[in-house]
Amino acid sequence: MKWHKTMLSMIQQRQDKKIALAVDTSTNEAPSLLINNIVKLFEQLKPDTILVQADFKIRSISPVKSDTIKYYTHGKSSYTLVLEWAKEENIDTLFYITDVTGFFSEEMEQVDFELFWLVPGAILPRVPFGKAIKVA
Repeated sequence: MKWHKTMLSMIQQRQDKKIALAVDTSTNEAPSLLINNIVKLFEQLKPDTILVQADFKIRSISPVKSDTIKYYTHGKSSYTLVLEWAKEENIDTLFYITDVTGFFSEEMEQVDFELFWLVPGAILPRVPFGKAIKVA
């Protein structure tokens, strides 16, 4: 549970920042218990976190609540809309729970906010920007 301590510290260090937590909802094979635990951590430590549920489009934007995640079965995901939304909303830090197998717009070479990819799996893939953290 090394990642748990890392997440705890990262959230605590950003108490005065505008934070969003995005969840890739493109598959119902996602480790939902793990994802719910991460969302609960944000819910308890930083209740003003914005929860974004997205796959190939943004499904919902709401206050962080672990019991509101709805998964889909199509397996298609794109990160572009969420990253553009975060920029428009002046998000300081975006945490994105995903396996990082989705689509990125080729024009997007970097983001101007802090970005952490929370990867619930055995393999930690390379990310085009931001920092990947294994949460398995």
